[in-house]
Amino acid sequence: MASDKRRAHHESVGGWAKRLHLTSQSVMESLLRPFDLGPTQWYVLCHLAEEGPTPQSALVHTLRVERATMSGIVAALVRKGYVEQIPDPGDQRRKILRLTAGGEELWERLPDPVDEILAIAFEGVPQEAQDHAIDVLRAATERLTARLPARHPRK
Repeated sequence: MASDKRRAHHESVGGWAKRLHLTSQSVMESLLRPFDLGPTQWYVLCHLAEEGPTPQSALVHTLRVERATMSGIVAALVRKGYVEQIPDPGDQRRKILRLTAGGEELWERLPDPVDEILAIAFEGVPQEAQDHAIDVLRAATERLTARLPARHPRK
């Protein structure tokens, strides 16, 4: 009985959403490995390339990672010469992140792993079916987010 229930969980929408996420993460890692980057490092570079200089604390919220995790990611990107930290003119304790010339050059050479993953994963899937899947997953996410304690960010 328990194995039937567990099997049903694995075959549920949530089970498949998790497998899609984990497989996408693995594909993203393999696409970025030749550039010595991880997925979160790519997302930081993407944000800085598209949005410009950004407070490090804002990226913690945007990317939904812990401050300590972000500190390690930023330290690696600084060490590689892709990102620099500059003091915030309004608050010297805060750090603003921006791409270096090396980071800009790298960004121009990088593949877009998200575009590649979406193209592969949804090849031949009609847009209407994709839109329906988005609606279902968005609604489920919003209902679960509403149940989180107030201390969790609700974005």
